[in-house]
Amino acid sequence: MSQEETEERKQGVQRGYIKGEILHVVFRNEENYYTVAVVRVRETNEEIDEKKLTIVGVLPHVEPDETFLFFGSVADHPKFGIQYKVEQSRRDLPQSKQGVIRYLASDRFPGIGTKTAETIVEKLGETAISRIVENRDVLNDIPGLKEEKAAVLYENLYEQQGVEQVLIVLSEHGFGVELALKVYQVYKTTALEIIKSNPYQLIHDVDGIGFRRADQLGASIGLTGNHPDRLRAGCLYLVHELCIQEGHMYIETDPLTNQAVSLLSSPGQPIQHEEIKQQLVRMHEEGMLVVEDTRVYTKSLFGAEKGIASNIRRLLSTEVKDEFPEAEFLKSLGELEEEWGIEYAPSQKQGIQEAIAKPVMLLTGGPGTGKTTVIRGIVEVYARLHGLSLDPRAYTSSNPFPILLTAPTGRAAKRMSEATGLPSSTIHSMLGWKGGAGGFDKGEHEPLNGELLIIDEMSMVDSWVANSLFKAIPKGMQVVIVGDENQLPSVGPGQVLRDLINSGTIPLVALTDIYRQAEGSSIIELAHAMKDGQMPPDLSQAQSDRRFFPCKIDQVKEVVWQICENAIKKGYEARDIQVLAPMYKGSAGITELNVMLQNLFNPKKEKVRELAFGDLVYRTGDVVLQLVNNPEERVYNGDRGEIVAIFYAKENTERKDQLVVSFDGTEVTYSKTELNQLTHAYCCSIHKAQGSEFPIVVLPVVRSYSRMLRRNLLYTAVTRAKQFLLMCGELRTIEYTITSGEDLERQSQLVTRLQLLINEDAKP
Repeated sequence: MSQEETEERKQGVQRGYIKGEILHVVFRNEENYYTVAVVRVRETNEEIDEKKLTIVGVLPHVEPDETFLFFGSVADHPKFGIQYKVEQSRRDLPQSKQGVIRYLASDRFPGIGTKTAETIVEKLGETAISRIVENRDVLNDIPGLKEEKAAVLYENLYEQQGVEQVLIVLSEHGFGVELALKVYQVYKTTALEIIKSNPYQLIHDVDGIGFRRADQLGASIGLTGNHPDRLRAGCLYLVHELCIQEGHMYIETDPLTNQAVSLLSSPGQPIQHEEIKQQLVRMHEEGMLVVEDTRVYTKSLFGAEKGIASNIRRLLSTEVKDEFPEAEFLKSLGELEEEWGIEYAPSQKQGIQEAIAKPVMLLTGGPGTGKTTVIRGIVEVYARLHGLSLDPRAYTSSNPFPILLTAPTGRAAKRMSEATGLPSSTIHSMLGWKGGAGGFDKGEHEPLNGELLIIDEMSMVDSWVANSLFKAIPKGMQVVIVGDENQLPSVGPGQVLRDLINSGTIPLVALTDIYRQAEGSSIIELAHAMKDGQMPPDLSQAQSDRRFFPCKIDQVKEVVWQICENAIKKGYEARDIQVLAPMYKGSAGITELNVMLQNLFNPKKEKVRELAFGDLVYRTGDVVLQLVNNPEERVYNGDRGEIVAIFYAKENTERKDQLVVSFDGTEVTYSKTELNQLTHAYCCSIHKAQGSEFPIVVLPVVRSYSRMLRRNLLYTAVTRAKQFLLMCGELRTIEYTITSGEDLERQSQLVTRLQLLINEDAKP
């Protein structure tokens, strides 16, 4: 029995365990370490008689003939019989000097023969293995051991032993195996060092670890109470989290200080406000945060806000290369109107003319005001005046297409392309997103190549992306920024479009006349009334393109089912219908509605393939949503696709379950461990639907959503409907949201920064 086991017994630790030798591995997922193996039971305190037993669980690096101590519980699987579900494991290391020598001299460690192993053990003793894993520098004192062999020994030993030590250390602080493995996968050989020296770094690097968990680790190395490192970590965490949660660019000092005191104080160890303020000053001096007057920024958000302002100033100061007399412009526009059989309204003509004449301009307007028609006019008139072909085939890589069209999401970019007949791309794709901390290929040192850039759906663009985008625009490229300021602001921090408009520094054309009214769109009328804070008196009355079905929260699922079922009977498919909701939890939340709608649109059938992933079951034919940017596959957060194939592990050479999704013809293959990138899209959040339009939108609105309900949220949802809007829920909740549900104002200094810079340029 090992020293650790003996110690546990002395302390009366009554944990179920099995000590066993790995006979063979039945299944192993090298990405998440989920393992099924058969062991020969050597010792146990469980009530089992089996000499051979199947163990299942997350296990680091296992090989046949190795002995492990498994902690967990016995389970009787209905299909596979008695199994041992492993919650924690520990390799049974040799305890004697001879055992350690044999272990180090084995084939596991190439280049380390018996003689070298003896030298190591002679120098480091029988605890050599753990000493090397904890501190590789101990190998520097081994006579005759070259640096290259020492490095290989450490890497191999850490791969086999280090991950276990990480799991053991973290499990002592309440970390589950999966979360502990995330830590190991992020840091690899530096994991233990970071856990023991700077545990608060985990907050920023590892998904799923917040301040409380990191603080548990901090306490274990003496970072308690008002220790400066702890106070700083708490402040950094709060500024970042509050900006992400609320969309602010900065947090005011007093509210931040109050929240920091609340977060960091504990019974008997109160933290004083003055201590927090002192640390904020020092963090600013050391470049950890930026404190400007009473505002506290993260470094990245401060840089983004200043970068947007300075680059807008740079672009505005650029002279347009070619200026055209008004008569020439009107001639080209008149020819276009004659060809298309339309007549642009005065404000629309102004929008086209400003886009041709100004280095940067803003084009805003709600649904039905003709933004898309104006974009088409800008492209066409620009090409005619500059003598450009609009046939992309007329251009080469050395002479690229001069007009760039871009939008935040794949769906919005596709809509631009369909409206103009020209290629369009997402902002991430256009800038060459490399993923993670890799940033973008395009920027100041490698700018975009073109003459005119049109950015649609700008309300969705957060400050980080906007900064990267504007940095990549070279002098001389004209820019048209298009959006609807009344829609939801970006998911990320900032309200870039609204700030650009409110600054008054950029030429602006606001389209206000509604042109789709002639087509009988009561959806458009409803949206404009909502935007102005007015509750339409006819909301509950049936219209040709919208309906309202009154119901309570416990009736929402049934009503949504009936609405969608009727749509199916009329020939609509799942891809034509989008149910929208503002919250994930609850009986009328996105999660519950998706389960129900999958059973309606794509129920379990004998010949329909399916693949389980956690609580979700994916079937061929399911409509799904991409949750993260995947630049390698050219699919991005918010893209909607359909599962077109499922392949099981036994059917492919990679021996992995696979799922294939078609995103408007682009097919992407996911292994089972990558399915956390997807979710069902029968119902999705209103934020995720922004930038898209659907033939039918189904929108439940009930009081249980009230924490999330805002006027701009409902407005955004309503404006997603192209043909039919089918609302259900409570009229009083809708009325309150429209008339009283003021939108939350985000904290930003972009307006002030822009005005100061532009006014500075205007001084004689």
